[in-house]
Amino acid sequence: MKRTFLRLSPRRYPAGLIGAILASAIFLTTPATSAQANPVETVNAKEETTRLHNIRGFLPDLRFELIGPDNEPVTAQAFRGNIVMLFFGYASCPDICPTTMAQLAQVMQKLGPDADQVRILFISVDPHRDTAEKLQAYVQAFDSHAIGLTGSEKQIADVARRYRVAYQIEEPSSNEPERYEVAHSRGIYIFDENGKARYLAADSESVDVLTDGVRTLLQ
Repeated sequence: MKRTFLRLSPRRYPAGLIGAILASAIFLTTPATSAQANPVETVNAKEETTRLHNIRGFLPDLRFELIGPDNEPVTAQAFRGNIVMLFFGYASCPDICPTTMAQLAQVMQKLGPDADQVRILFISVDPHRDTAEKLQAYVQAFDSHAIGLTGSEKQIADVARRYRVAYQIEEPSSNEPERYEVAHSRGIYIFDENGKARYLAADSESVDVLTDGVRTLLQ
């Protein structure tokens, strides 16, 4: 298996936003550190240590061509009209991914009936193991509004590069080809109903702040 590694490119972004994006790019194998950049916008002023970063105009619109449920091609156009919470990970992830998915599921619960206007998109960076069927079963265990997306190595690399997501797949041994480590960036991207990038949040962000951020877009 070929190693895959995408590096974040800091060019074309303001200094404060660079810090926000880099804060979301900590590998799973690296201890979490606090973000150094000042947030562009604080959604919940009562929570001084939990903030969303306003990325409107600084990251591209939601766009991809991937494989979704039932092994069918899916593009970002299918989610126009919905608020999207996007997260990159993989189904075999032992800790960060299930924790983040559980957080996003709690956001959906707190939204109540408004959750029908929101979708969770989970893009796998491990297309070798994450089939469409396996991935959809994984995300549906957390929330019925969640969609698992996979694809070819190139498709995954293209969308990861688009949002400055870094990931690395360890070379497996010949004896256990299905057993290997995957490291990837951590961060939650929130897009509005027109597919515009609006907020970037750390995977450790509180459920209340994430919910408040989504509600501002629903309004």
